[in-house]
Amino acid sequence: MSAKKNTKKKKGMQNSLQTKVKNLDVKLEQLKQELKEKNDKLLRSYADLQNYQKRMEKELAALEDEIKKKYLVEIIDLYEMLKKAYEDNDPKSGLKLLLNHLDSFFEREQVKYVDCVGKTFDHTIHHAISTVEKENCIDGEIIEEAKKGYYLGEKLLRPSQVIVAKKKA
Repeated sequence: MSAKKNTKKKKGMQNSLQTKVKNLDVKLEQLKQELKEKNDKLLRSYADLQNYQKRMEKELAALEDEIKKKYLVEIIDLYEMLKKAYEDNDPKSGLKLLLNHLDSFFEREQVKYVDCVGKTFDHTIHHAISTVEKENCIDGEIIEEAKKGYYLGEKLLRPSQVIVAKKKA
């Protein structure tokens, strides 16, 4: 009888192990399928990202071309005005027209002049090219502007190149 019990126990254990193996095989297949789905999603996301990058590069190139075209048209207008002023018997009137055109262009593009003569030197908007010792002056006062500085909107486009006064000791 004990042989029959051992055989039944062995068969019961084998059935239990076979059931566990089948369950693990099913779980393994589920995990493989899940991994395959996630891998497909990852590959699609990567492809979408690459397509997005390519599209953005094309759009950026197109935007750069538009900006370049806009400014080249302005430069062509300026070139033609300069040419007319050069050929004119009274070039001063042509130059005045050219300066008016540039003034209106700067106004449209929000380019503004940095006012600095008589002001205190500020390294964030001025570039000192020289200092001059002087009596009866405020130390660090800008006494001359060598090159104008400009803002583009609220941002500094180009700093003013200035000569700064230094009080004589």
